[in-house]
Amino acid sequence: MNGDEPAHRYRLVVFDFDGTLADTYDWFASVINDVADRYNFRRAQEHEAELLRGMDARGVMSHLGIPSWKLPFIARHMHRLAARDVASIRLFPGIEAMLVELDAAGFVLAVVSSNTEDNIRKVLGPALAGRFLHYACGASVFGKAKRLRAVMKAARVRPSETLAIGDEIRDGDAAERAGCDYASVSWGYTRAEALAARKPIVVFEMPIEITALLNEKPAPLRA
Repeated sequence: MNGDEPAHRYRLVVFDFDGTLADTYDWFASVINDVADRYNFRRAQEHEAELLRGMDARGVMSHLGIPSWKLPFIARHMHRLAARDVASIRLFPGIEAMLVELDAAGFVLAVVSSNTEDNIRKVLGPALAGRFLHYACGASVFGKAKRLRAVMKAARVRPSETLAIGDEIRDGDAAERAGCDYASVSWGYTRAEALAARKPIVVFEMPIEITALLNEKPAPLRA
């Protein structure tokens, strides 16, 4: 690339983990009702799965009767369960190749997640985990905006040069509050049409589409 060619539009790419990089939906479905019994909220019925996948986090909490004060306790318990079962959790097909290509192209990669850094690193494996320069993990359900801002500050990258990628409506809400662009993935927890209704810049259908979008260059400025 010569000096006259425009740079990539984004420099920093921030990924959510569960449902975006890692396929944790089946694991989540396998443990959630035991967690419901432990913390006294309503069990999720099998026939409600698609309904819940169309809701944002507050809608799910309301539907299942989860008060906000219980969230830190539930989150810590879920982290322990994820650590117990981490060997069974896998990345989605195509994720590893996509991350390797983005890293090789010079993008700064980061993770902002409600999961723990230890769990995330174990699922990624040492080589892939090392491609991420920034981790902001253990965020509360509604605390991702603060983590996004911290990552941008640490990376010394402006919000206009940052793309956040996630699979839930709350990921988009956090990106909006942090001032950066947001893209959704259709293969995670939330249904694609519910994600699209919040107007992300794009809803990705396959990981390879992330690489294609990010490798595009902005149009040169007209004289």
